[in-house]
Amino acid sequence: MSIRKIVFLGVFIITIGLLSGCKEIEANSAPKLSKICPGEDAKFSIEFFQTNNQGEKYAKGINHTIIFNPKSAALDFKVNVGLSHTIYAKDARGNFRKEYVPKQFREIINDENSTLVGQRPLAAINADYIGTDNKPQGLNISRGVDYSGAFKNKRSSFGISGGKPQERKATIQAGRREANILNYNLVGGNGRFYRQGKFKDICQDLGEFACKQATNRSMVAITNKGYVILLVNDSKASNIDFSPVNQELLPDKFDDVLEGIARINCLGKIQEGMLFDGGMSPGLYYNQIMYVENFGPIGSVFLIYNK
Repeated sequence: MSIRKIVFLGVFIITIGLLSGCKEIEANSAPKLSKICPGEDAKFSIEFFQTNNQGEKYAKGINHTIIFNPKSAALDFKVNVGLSHTIYAKDARGNFRKEYVPKQFREIINDENSTLVGQRPLAAINADYIGTDNKPQGLNISRGVDYSGAFKNKRSSFGISGGKPQERKATIQAGRREANILNYNLVGGNGRFYRQGKFKDICQDLGEFACKQATNRSMVAITNKGYVILLVNDSKASNIDFSPVNQELLPDKFDDVLEGIARINCLGKIQEGMLFDGGMSPGLYYNQIMYVENFGPIGSVFLIYNK
């Protein structure tokens, strides 16, 4: 090899080494992007994850959880119930038709009434109890249209108000709200276990079956910062690694789970909480995946959409 070629090859190798070193220095000096805690992220809208009974994220956790910001402009909401006809349809006299039929969770989140502006739901959770007449028992309102039952003024309900996204508010209380804008999307439930930030053991109120036998549960909680937690605790879900801190819980044990989720995700403190129908009813769906599904008829479902 000639001297000229040797010199050229040496210069080439040195140049490549310098370029590589510069790139490595540049990469190492680039700012590290850390994930913002959801409750501290102004753009946060919705997230699904599983947790153990301490509220810690765990891929094989029994608590299937959805957290969301009701004020997010990226989200919209609707309530669906089991009907034999199109939701919001009216009869010849101009009254809303309410011909109820039994529908399971999978049916009620996939029928024609589950769409909003042509969009399929991003997320869904079972809600109200259902009567022997297939009618939901509590207060259920879908986009301002009432599909309530006999206990609408006696049991608590969960809802997201109407209005502009930045004006939306999540509420849990018994009966209709005084401000009509709050009575836009509501679903019934039973068993209010948080009131104004205080946890209550509601097993005495619910009775033997609800607290000793039907341990699988679905629920909703609202934090003092306005965020919402939807949660299903059910051993029939797949891919669960059972342990003393990862198992089905009775209703008087959910404070650790919810408070852990709220704290870890910077959502604030739990302010209000309510159970949905348990037993054969809990169901949770997110982003085209059915995470929890039971096979009893559903009184109502709460649906979330991407706008």
